[in-house]
Amino acid sequence: MIKVLEDAVEKIKELPEDRQAYAAEVLQQIAAASGSERFVIPNEHRAAVLEGLDQARRGEFASDEQVDAILRRPWR
Repeated sequence: MIKVLEDAVEKIKELPEDRQAYAAEVLQQIAAASGSERFVIPNEHRAAVLEGLDQARRGEFASDEQVDAILRRPWR
């Protein structure tokens, strides 16, 4: 295992259980795609990204205060 992956796994171990489960799901999806296959983004993730892009095109951005509040919120 390469060092950067080892470091990431150690950081993931410190996260709450739900975040660890999410990280494991993403890694399993990446590992399931052999070298020649593409990684398929789950539909709910794709929808969220597309919605965010649409919001950006419309100029709908979070204020600095909103971003600060989210970044200060503890992970569940």
